[in-house]
Amino acid sequence: MEPVRVGVLGCGAISGIYFENMTQYKGLQVVAAADLDATRAEAAAAKWGCKALSPQDLLEHDEVEIVVNLTVPKVHHPLNMAILQAGKSAYAEKPLALFSHESQEQVNLARHRGVLLGGAPDTFLGAGLQTCRKLIDDGAIGRPIGFNAFMLCPGHESWHPSPAFYYEQGGGPLFDMGPYYLTALVHLLGPVANVQGSAKVDRETRLITSQPLSGAVIPVETPTHIISLLEFANGVTGQFTASFDVQTSRFANLEIYGETGTLVVPDPNGFGGDVIVLRRDREEAIPHSHGYSQNSRGLGLLDMAYALRNGRSARASGELAHHIVDIMSSILESAETGERRKLNSSVERPQAMPPSALED
Repeated sequence: MEPVRVGVLGCGAISGIYFENMTQYKGLQVVAAADLDATRAEAAAAKWGCKALSPQDLLEHDEVEIVVNLTVPKVHHPLNMAILQAGKSAYAEKPLALFSHESQEQVNLARHRGVLLGGAPDTFLGAGLQTCRKLIDDGAIGRPIGFNAFMLCPGHESWHPSPAFYYEQGGGPLFDMGPYYLTALVHLLGPVANVQGSAKVDRETRLITSQPLSGAVIPVETPTHIISLLEFANGVTGQFTASFDVQTSRFANLEIYGETGTLVVPDPNGFGGDVIVLRRDREEAIPHSHGYSQNSRGLGLLDMAYALRNGRSARASGELAHHIVDIMSSILESAETGERRKLNSSVERPQAMPPSALED
């Protein structure tokens, strides 16, 4: 396959692992890097052997087929729209947008322009979650009945060099970490039909203790402790708790309960991890049935490249990312109104990965 030519928009901290992996994936060729800070774009271009461009020049570059949007969440929507309007496919970091009507606009525009839209997270394409998918599909725990999911931590201000955006609208534990868990659940169980949520801001400000901004105070603009009840279209129900207010916990990240056993799912924020099946009388560690167990960030982009060349749907699609935004938005809306919310969107379960490397 002729490599798909990629341009990167946003050369901040997250871009490093993208550049590293993209230069290793045979189906991709990185041709340009752009950032509002020209020095960052120039540094990335020099390190990874591509051109440094302005954001506008990147959108107008004839060679670029997919633009990878690695900017902060609050500008994902307008930049994705600009990318699509320029006639290029867009692959964005999560979340796709801050509101479901925005992500729906992106899906509509991509269809209108005849280009592809997709986005992170793509950890569900890795060895751990693909092994879990195979176990469920093979009936290893019987018919799924319910689940519990927990994303519990004290927040990011103690380690991230610039953590303010985690507490802006479009951040918080739900929009920052929720996409990993919710995408994993939709991949394993199918679309969500209804949600009910409860949310609160525990502290109005956060103190940064990481360098170089140690001592600075962050205003908190979004809920930091959210509990949600999710009802899937297939009848599976469960709870998802996402919090930046928990110092420590012993809860598993994600468990799925079936008629004949329990599946302990590895951390959805990783590509590998331990997969365990629990039964009344025993516990079994399951070897990975699929590849990509290391940090394969950008795997969804690689899959999109194959989809672009072969005329198929991408697994980490815009429709999937939109459904996740719809779930998260509906949880917060439910928390505000106190009412159960029926989702406006649905999506098919993404196609399972091949057991080894992507080839088409």
